[in-house]
Amino acid sequence: MRRLRRILAGVAAIIVAVVAVLAIEALIAISTVPEDGYRPPSQAPRSFGDRESKRRPLSYVVLGDSTAAGRGAPYGQGIAVATARRLAARRRLTLTNLAVTDARFDDVRREQLPAAARLRPQLVLVAAGANDVTGLTRLGAVRDDVRAIADGLRAARCDVAIVLTASPDVGSAPRLAQPLRAVAGWRTSQLNRAVEDVVRDRRLVLAPIAERTGRRFRADRSLFAADGFHPSAGGYATWTPVIEAALDRALAGIDTQAACRSAAVPPERR
Repeated sequence: MRRLRRILAGVAAIIVAVVAVLAIEALIAISTVPEDGYRPPSQAPRSFGDRESKRRPLSYVVLGDSTAAGRGAPYGQGIAVATARRLAARRRLTLTNLAVTDARFDDVRREQLPAAARLRPQLVLVAAGANDVTGLTRLGAVRDDVRAIADGLRAARCDVAIVLTASPDVGSAPRLAQPLRAVAGWRTSQLNRAVEDVVRDRRLVLAPIAERTGRRFRADRSLFAADGFHPSAGGYATWTPVIEAALDRALAGIDTQAACRSAAVPPERR
């Protein structure tokens, strides 16, 4: 019995030590982020494409965190503007970016969704998740928030096309030291599986940036901005093709009548 108690005490001491190390590393990572002169982008609508076209512009809304807002690079080289420009090569559109730095999915649901719903967009990109990884948001809460975002957007417009990036590979960020980086990578995988559950359940479209680009970010430090956490212009350019392909799938897969019939059925009865 004494030996068992010593073993348990030793295990408990190791766990406490690991938690302490992770907490210290997280505090250092957060407190030493250099000032980058970041200014949030305007939330005013911005037009792209042929202004002479008589076709009604596509309403494109971006929601999410600092990666959706383009922190770490010139805003024009971030994913919101880059994807808008590509879409505008085929159709005139209006981009409204409601993303806010440090946002979690809960913030998107509470603070960004109401404004997005009022716009009744045809296409929505939700780029969030990294702050839920670092903030240790419960997976059940993540699922609830993502469901609420999807259902809220569809309540405003039943045939809206919705794309989610889920979290980028937080474990690739050089700002985080080991073993915190390894834990962040594991936590990213956990959170993204929770998001994928909702993607399947609500028939959304996933742009799997962690899965498709995580290895490149781990191998190439230049894909990060000076803060070692947000993507650089090159990092955003690495994500963009994955997101563009998902946006194309979402737009091509819209069946307005089927979508509106589905949206008319309460989620709990499906």
